[in-house]
Amino acid sequence: MEALFTSAALVALAEMGDKTQLLAMLLATRFRKPVPIILGIFAATVANHFLAALVGHSIAGVLTQDWFRYAVAASFIAMAAWTLIPDTFDEDAPLKAPTKAGVFVTTLVAFFLVEMGDKTQVATVALGARFDNLVAVTMGTTLGMMVANVPAVLFGEALAKKVPMRALQIGAALLFLGLGLWMLADLQGWFG
Repeated sequence: MEALFTSAALVALAEMGDKTQLLAMLLATRFRKPVPIILGIFAATVANHFLAALVGHSIAGVLTQDWFRYAVAASFIAMAAWTLIPDTFDEDAPLKAPTKAGVFVTTLVAFFLVEMGDKTQVATVALGARFDNLVAVTMGTTLGMMVANVPAVLFGEALAKKVPMRALQIGAALLFLGLGLWMLADLQGWFG
C-alpha cells in the first residue's frame, strides 16, 4: 500500500502545472469532448508509466548495491528541484484531431509522447526502483496522473485561475525532497 499511496501522491502533486496537465487543458478547450480525452490520458499513462516502472524495477533488481540506492535517493532530490521549474506549453502549436483517428487516439498519442522524459515519468522510474511492487507503482502513478488531469479536462480554465499552482509545485518538491532524504537517512542507518 505504501508504494501505491506514495506513487499517487508524488505524481499528483508533481503533475500540477506540468506540461501534460497543460496539454490536458488544451485538448479539453480545443475538442470539448471530455470522455475520449480522459480515456486517452488514462491509456497513455498506463502504457507509459508501466514501461517506466518496469525500467526502474528492472534496474533495481540488477543493481542492489548501496551506490545505486544513493543514486535513487539523489534522483528524488533532483526531482524536488525539477518540480520547482514551471513547465510551459505552446498553445499556438497545431493540434487537430485526425479525421480517422479521433480525439481518443490524438490524446493517447500526444500524451504518451509528451510524457516521455517528463518529470512524472522520471519519478515513475525512480519509484519503480524504490518499491518492489511494479503493479502498485503503475497503479499509483496512473492514479496520480488522473487525479491531476481529470479536473484539468473537466474544469480547465476555471481551475487554472483558482488553484495556486506554485504552492502545489512547492508541496510536490518538498515530498520529493523528503523521500530522497529519508532514503539517505535509511542508508546511513539512522532508522535502525
